Amino acid sequence: MKLLTQSTGRWLTALALIALAMPAMAMEGVGFAAPEDGAEVSNPIEVEMEVMGMQVEPAGTMEEGTGHHHLIIDGGPVAKGEVIPADDSHIHFGGGQTSYELSLPPGEHTLTLQFADGKHQSYGPDWSSTIKIDVVE
Repeated sequence: MKLLTQSTGRWLTALALIALAMPAMAMEGVGFAAPEDGAEVSNPIEVEMEVMGMQVEPAGTMEEGTGHHHLIIDGGPVAKGEVIPADDSHIHFGGGQTSYELSLPPGEHTLTLQFADGKHQSYGPDWSSTIKIDVVE
């Protein structure tokens, strides 16, 4: 009985350590605090952006572990190392912003959040998040 108790105790300890380590590993990347994926929204749309595992800094800051957000409307992630275009569908938050008010025409849209370095070079799909929203009048 003593052997069974010791074995079970070790197994539970190992399981607890794994469970504690997993959230830390999963806490790296970007995401939308708002809106939620699949949300029905109206204009103006409040976009709240978050990042875990790096620090938000203004464009031009070239320190390891830093970058800033880009919002891509109706497009997907940008490949790692590519410079994110500056046009109507790629919104740059070079000031280090983490929130934005957006207006879109009615209908279904995708929003992709892409994190990039101080020179707007993408950190790639691992540092992106895409949601779908339905804009109603």
